[in-house]
Amino acid sequence: MSAPVATTRPVLITPEILRQVKLVELRTRRLVNSLFSGEYRSIFKGQGMEFAEVREYQPGDEVRSIDWNVTARMRRPFVKRYIEERELTLMLAVDISGSERFGTVRRFKSELATELAAVLTMSAVRNNDRVGALLFTDRVEHFVPPRKGRRHALRILRDVLVHEPKGTGTDTPLALDFLRGLLKQHAIIFLISDLQDPGLERSLKLLGQRHDLVVATLDDPSETTLPDIGMARFVDPESGETLDVDTSDPAVRSAYDQLSTAERDARRAMLRRLAIDEIPISTAGGYIEPLLRFFRARERRAARG
Repeated sequence: MSAPVATTRPVLITPEILRQVKLVELRTRRLVNSLFSGEYRSIFKGQGMEFAEVREYQPGDEVRSIDWNVTARMRRPFVKRYIEERELTLMLAVDISGSERFGTVRRFKSELATELAAVLTMSAVRNNDRVGALLFTDRVEHFVPPRKGRRHALRILRDVLVHEPKGTGTDTPLALDFLRGLLKQHAIIFLISDLQDPGLERSLKLLGQRHDLVVATLDDPSETTLPDIGMARFVDPESGETLDVDTSDPAVRSAYDQLSTAERDARRAMLRRLAIDEIPISTAGGYIEPLLRFFRARERRAARG
């Protein structure tokens, strides 16, 4: 059965939207140029076998690509450039359901998702790869087919920033099954979500068998440790249900902490069982260090063969 796809009205491009897109592009482009480009190329593309040329070093180039003889002769760093063996497709599956519009520390999970999607998009564009996006809730909200180029990348950034979801719930298996039926050739898929809905294992397994699937899980500290703030009313952002809780009760806080820890451990055990890499990202800490750790772990694993 095909996934229900929300109809998308044309987005009115206001000066404020353009300003937001430009700010995100500038912020993430600096990170891509200084931190992530070399890691992305090393992990996902590898080093091609055919030598092309020697050119001057640029920020983001890998140290191992430096031609030390030419560098010593010219007194400034030069790198060997190789023709890449293959062109890649990067697909971003971004959860934009109600639970993403939550955060108690530095920012909402949705803001983290936007910047992470932007960094990955700009990394793909810098390496001349195709990139696409799927935005989902309890339905497929919006799909952008993979293409190349900066203009296409800016469209993805705009859509992630301003798309107003029709659904409020979450159906991650539906989104994963949609991608599995759509993507015929091998792709790198980043699932960006808080992964709070059940029944994920089968869809993750089937998609991961065909593609390089990476899961970036977004969490907030208050989702793992209940703060002591007395009587509080909690509202489910997806269902609208409310629950009054006495957070000053140590037994309540302990039960909450145990349940959230058990859920997190079960999620991580499932991903390990499926051999799917996880990038845990918290609203308290941001995404830069977790993403760098992921790239470095992948590189070490590749070096071991």
